[in-house]
Amino acid sequence: MRIGLIGLGRIGAFHARTLAGLDAVDRLVVTDTRPEVTAAVAAEVGATAAGSPDELLASGVDGVVIAAATPAHPELMLAAVDAGLPVFCEKPVAGRIDDAVDVAAKVAGRDERVQIGYPRRFDAGYAAARDAVVAGELGRVHTVRATTLDPAPPPADYLRISGGIFRDCSVHDFDAIRWVTGRKVVEVYATGSANGDPVFAETGDASTAQAILTLDDGSAAVVSNTRYNPRGYDVRMELHGDRDSVAVGLDAGLPLRSVEPGVSFPGGVPHAFFMDRLAPAFRAELSAFTEVVAGGRPSPCTVADAMAAGWIAEAATLSLHEHRPVRIDEVTR
Repeated sequence: MRIGLIGLGRIGAFHARTLAGLDAVDRLVVTDTRPEVTAAVAAEVGATAAGSPDELLASGVDGVVIAAATPAHPELMLAAVDAGLPVFCEKPVAGRIDDAVDVAAKVAGRDERVQIGYPRRFDAGYAAARDAVVAGELGRVHTVRATTLDPAPPPADYLRISGGIFRDCSVHDFDAIRWVTGRKVVEVYATGSANGDPVFAETGDASTAQAILTLDDGSAAVVSNTRYNPRGYDVRMELHGDRDSVAVGLDAGLPLRSVEPGVSFPGGVPHAFFMDRLAPAFRAELSAFTEVVAGGRPSPCTVADAMAAGWIAEAATLSLHEHRPVRIDEVTR
């Protein structure tokens, strides 16, 4: 099949290499706002260079991957859907929740082949945890702990437009909690601090944050995030039930040092960044998209799924600023 890729920044170039290595992809067409980047990536992966998104959409591709900057997501997604093409779009649907609501309304009834990028759904550990929950192995799950700890903050220019830690970082934990447990979130209480780069205080953001989520069965999920974890990239989840408990992310690359006498775990090189921690998940995610393009499966992460995680992020952001619990139905519209 022929796949088009729009946007060749850090994640876009990474996707280009992944797509070029998939057996299902016979031809890759790429484009970026920077012609020199388009040419360089096309040469590296053996792709065809297109001069613009419009040229790419008209080039006969069977599906489109959108990895452009967040502000471009709505226009590009709608253009691809209007062209009748299956679409994979990196999260979020849009930078502003009102724009995301507008996109969701415009693709309603046409979104069965629209997939939003939440790679933890394709990580082997998260999938195994979900299977354990579905099979009833844990019994009644009463506590979930989810963690995303970044080694260092993104550039200040990015942080100024990211929407904040809950919309940009925690939202991956929010989606994973919903997907693994199969539960809805009904209320959020969030807190955080703006230590570190002055940009966090300037933008009303947090560099370290915590959120307590109340799920619709009364169970609780605790989410911890930071932009400052110099030991490495730490992505984990624990699920505790009345029959058993399981953990995701306890591998040799866990960026944590045990101080217990005689304990050598973890003994591997700590995960340095999300691209090495989640590389197999990204490959599985894009492989799943080729199945969507081929008509072999529906979208495994819909616009509605992305909106649900986005509403939790909105509630958490409001809770941080107003220092109070916020119900999800306060922010949805």
